[in-house]
Amino acid sequence: MNISVLLITIAIAFLITVLFSPIFIPFLRRLKFGQSIREEGPQSHMKKTGTPTMGGLMIVFSVIITSIIMAAKTSPDGIGYELWVLLLVLIGYGLLGFLDDFIKVAMKRNLGLTSKQKMLGQLIIALIVYFILRDQGFPTYISIPGTSVQLELGWGYALLIIFMLVGASNAVNLTDGLDGLLAGTAAIAFGAFGILAWYGFPQNEVTIFSLAVVGALLGFLVFNAHPAKVFMGDTGSLALGGAIAAIAILTKLEILLVIIGGVFVIETLSVIIQVISFKTTGKRVFKMSPLHHHYELLGWSEWRVVTTFWLVGLIFAALGIYIEVGLN
Repeated sequence: MNISVLLITIAIAFLITVLFSPIFIPFLRRLKFGQSIREEGPQSHMKKTGTPTMGGLMIVFSVIITSIIMAAKTSPDGIGYELWVLLLVLIGYGLLGFLDDFIKVAMKRNLGLTSKQKMLGQLIIALIVYFILRDQGFPTYISIPGTSVQLELGWGYALLIIFMLVGASNAVNLTDGLDGLLAGTAAIAFGAFGILAWYGFPQNEVTIFSLAVVGALLGFLVFNAHPAKVFMGDTGSLALGGAIAAIAILTKLEILLVIIGGVFVIETLSVIIQVISFKTTGKRVFKMSPLHHHYELLGWSEWRVVTTFWLVGLIFAALGIYIEVGLN
C-alpha cells in the first residue's frame, strides 16, 4: 500500500467530518442534546452547559464510510474479517456510548447508564470479538516489545481481550474532559498504530481503519478545539477506546498499547490513586481527578493543559514506534 492511499484515507475521513459537522451540530442543538456539566467539576466548565454532545456520531459515521470505501478499493480479494471486527467494536461501543449519552441528555439523568449496565455491554462485545477471532484461528500468544520473546496464553487470551477492550474504552472515556483533549491524543495514538500496521506487517485494512480514525478526529477537532462547538460524548470516547484496543489486538501489539496509549493510562491511574488514597487515608493526592483537572485547578489554562497532554501523547507514540521498529 503506497503513501498516496494513506493520505487519501485521511483526507476523505477529514472531509466527511468537516463537511457534515456544520449540518449535524445545529441538528443536535435543535434536539436540545446539550451537555450537562457535573457540579463537582471545575467551576470554569459550567459555561459549557448546553454545548451539543453526541458528536462522536460524526466520527463513527466518517470512519465507517471511509474504511469500507478504501478497503474495498484496495482489497482485490474482498474485505477481510479484520475490518469487520474493527467496525463491530467501533459501532458496538459507540452504540453503548450513545445509549449513555441519550439517557443523560434526553432523559435528564446526568449519570447515564449505570456502571453495571455499561460493564455488561462492554463484556458482551468483548466476548463476541474473542469468539470471532477464535473462529478465525487467531494466535493466542503475546509478544514482548523489542524482543523475539512470545508468551502463549491459550484460553487466557480471552481474558486479555476482555481486559483490553473494557479497560481501554473506560480509560479513553476518562480522558475526554477538556476541549480537544481526547480528539488530539487519540489522533496521535491511532496514527502511531496506523504507521506500525502499515510498516511492520503490513495489515492494509487495519492501516486504513486507523488512518480513517485519524482523519475523522482531525476533522472533529475543527469544531471541538477550544472553545468547543460540540463534544463527542461517550458515543465517541467509548467507541475510540474499544477501537484502539482492537487494533492493538489485531496487530499483536497488545503490550505496546500501554505505551502508545500512555496518556490514557496515566489519566486512569490518577483516578485509581485518588480513590484509593481518599478511601484509605481520607486525603486526596490530586486537587481533582482525572489528572487534567488537577492542572486546571493549579491555574493552567485549558489550552495549555490540552497542548501539553498532546505533546506527552506524541512522545509516548514516538517511543512505542521506536520500541517496535527501532529495537527489532
